[in-house]
Amino acid sequence: MKKQTFGVIVSTRSFFPSHLVATARSQIRQLLDELGYGCVMVEETDTQYGAVLTYEEAKTCAALFRAHADEIDGILVILPNFGEELGVAEAITLADLRVPVLVQACDDSLDRLDMANRRDAFCGKISVCNNLRQRGIPYSLTALHTCPILCDSFRSDLIRFAGVCRVVRGLKGARIAMLGARPVAFNTVRYSEKILQKYGVSVQTVDLSEIIFRAMNWTQEDAVRRKVEEIRCYGDVPSFVSEELLEKQARLCLAMEEKVDELDCCASTVQCWDSLENNYGCAACLAMSMMGNHGKPSACESDVTGAFSMLAAGLAAGTPAALMDWNNNVGEDRDRCVALHCSNFPRDFFGAPIEIECLDVLGSTLGKENCFGACKGQVAPGEMTFLRLTTDDTGGVMKAYVGEGSFEAEPIPTKGGVAHCKVEHLQQLLQYICKNGFEHHVCFVRGHVAAILEEALSTYMGIEVYRHS
Repeated sequence: MKKQTFGVIVSTRSFFPSHLVATARSQIRQLLDELGYGCVMVEETDTQYGAVLTYEEAKTCAALFRAHADEIDGILVILPNFGEELGVAEAITLADLRVPVLVQACDDSLDRLDMANRRDAFCGKISVCNNLRQRGIPYSLTALHTCPILCDSFRSDLIRFAGVCRVVRGLKGARIAMLGARPVAFNTVRYSEKILQKYGVSVQTVDLSEIIFRAMNWTQEDAVRRKVEEIRCYGDVPSFVSEELLEKQARLCLAMEEKVDELDCCASTVQCWDSLENNYGCAACLAMSMMGNHGKPSACESDVTGAFSMLAAGLAAGTPAALMDWNNNVGEDRDRCVALHCSNFPRDFFGAPIEIECLDVLGSTLGKENCFGACKGQVAPGEMTFLRLTTDDTGGVMKAYVGEGSFEAEPIPTKGGVAHCKVEHLQQLLQYICKNGFEHHVCFVRGHVAAILEEALSTYMGIEVYRHS
């Protein structure tokens, strides 16, 4: 993964103590270095004190940022004192990077409110935000209105902001491969390509016959052998699965991976039943799982906005995401439910060993020998975040819901990829989902990253987000 880098603007105001700038510059460099982030900031020889105050200094800062535009994921505004809001706003405007912005302001000390040491950044931050708002520049805030640069709270703010920047950069200009048409029975996953395009997301459609033909005519036997070994290492393959079936599955994996790469796509969907099983003799789940485990999520049943949800969640968490159904109640505990799929969950998402076997439901009608490739197991316990993005054709917008919960350890007596979920106030969430016409599919990712997703999607992408709590 690329090292994240931030453009840093330290500002000051002429009649406030300028010695605070040097301290702030040193501390923010130290913190970014400790967290493994890069830093692009004017030097003390470029502007007075290495701060941004005047229009000329704003131009100098903007030119530096533009020269590093490909590296900079976000901008940090650091206010060691009141700062010069116009200089900050001009620098961001002139740089025109259109990346997330985080505004930080330093604490005052009650015993250091003399003219030589007072900061007044508490007030200056309000002025900076006012100017950014006037110019239509979206920005993020720290958890505390003011805080020291070298404190746990700001450290957490930076880590969260880095997640926001990953999501925004990763979704900007996203390309999603749609491998095969939507199965006719899944009207629920219909979507608007035009609305997605309005948000900078494009869909690359491919007829499933292209994938089947490519897999059936794959000639690179060395690549097939390597993929078979990769499959055997990926999960437990039962002894009844023949070498011929493994090779068939390997060719399908290679054909799908190659097509997604050819299209330069960062995510995909697959017409996963029942054309592949009937016309090729394998399930697509394993291929989708393996792509997802390598950072290119793949969604079932041609669910394009589901794939987009997986992409966003994976970027926020830095780990693979999974798509599944909100599926069953769990006894009388109305804050618990079962979520599952056949399944194509990435191995790392399971957090537990998996078995690579055959689809259960389709296998009972199409024959297990035609349905090899499902990743089975129960998702290991731990924190989780859920997310669903969709296109609202009536309103002409994208909308989403996001929240947090946990995967529970108690076993669920059913087959496939299974998750035992606990979500506080689950019934209210289900009411919201049903009343607002969301799909039955939902994306899950391990860890708690709802705040990152809410900020990235709503503040920087203009998506309507419901945060469940």
